[in-house]
Amino acid sequence: MSKKVLVLGEVREGSLRNVSFEAIAAGLQIADGGEVVGLLVGDAVADFTQELIAYGASRVITVEHPHLKNYTSDGYSQAILAVVEQENPEAIVFGHTSLGKDLSPKIASRLQSGLISDVTEIQGAGDDTVFVRPIYSGKAFEKVKIKDGIIFATIRPNNIPPLVKDDSRTGEVSSVSVDITNLRTIIKEVVRKSTEGVDLSEAKVVVAGGRGVKSGEGFEPLKELANLLGGAVGASRGACDAEYCDYSLQIGQTGKVVTPDLYIAAGISGAIQHLAGMSNSKVIVAINKDPEANIFKVADYGIVGDLFEVVPMLIEEFKALKVNA
Repeated sequence: MSKKVLVLGEVREGSLRNVSFEAIAAGLQIADGGEVVGLLVGDAVADFTQELIAYGASRVITVEHPHLKNYTSDGYSQAILAVVEQENPEAIVFGHTSLGKDLSPKIASRLQSGLISDVTEIQGAGDDTVFVRPIYSGKAFEKVKIKDGIIFATIRPNNIPPLVKDDSRTGEVSSVSVDITNLRTIIKEVVRKSTEGVDLSEAKVVVAGGRGVKSGEGFEPLKELANLLGGAVGASRGACDAEYCDYSLQIGQTGKVVTPDLYIAAGISGAIQHLAGMSNSKVIVAINKDPEANIFKVADYGIVGDLFEVVPMLIEEFKALKVNA
């Protein structure tokens, strides 16, 4: 049976996050020939409607209000619940991002709905849709099927391929007016410690450093390699605790979970807490002086050596490949 699916598009720093397009692809699979309705919430989001349609949304709804300029769970939940009441979808899909992880439980509670979080794969379609998600820090996977009520899921970035963008696709665009009131929190300004580079949670390539990097300066070669590969820099908790880098780069059970196409771990021993955040990467390359380091157990390729010798060699090789390409 075909379904109407509501998909939240997430705007960050003036552009749509890639997970928005992945969520549309997930929505199309769940819809099984039904309608996928994109939803954009903010103070000026109308410019992004056609991009959601180009990636497969049947139509797009916008909710704009000055109080939605910066994210608050109160403001966004009021906007989204108003659209849910109007559209009455059979399924709702968010990205499993900081925003999605904060907002989705609140929406699910208000709708008295279950929530399938951190979905990495969708099998089947329509009424036979099965959601696959990791449990026990990625040591196992469970399959979940919703038999009654609204299907509500959050999608882990970099796991469900988006459709190929097609600017010839057309769809209706409409707006819903929602009076955002009784906010318990109003964010006046957002100050970011770092705004440069690729978003870590959506990066296709991640170069991560651990305690073996030894200092903040030790991260410079990793940054150069990441920039060369069009990727992002990450870190283990040990490197963050040692103040080699900011905690915003932390990958692991208590940090970000990433699933890039390529994960390069430099000077990371491979504690189980770190593996929980990156072990599902498609290709893992480990660089460590200790041949017995735990990181080699999950690595597809291992390099036993000093990262301060190996990383510069990799940089030179990749530079040469780019020149000869």
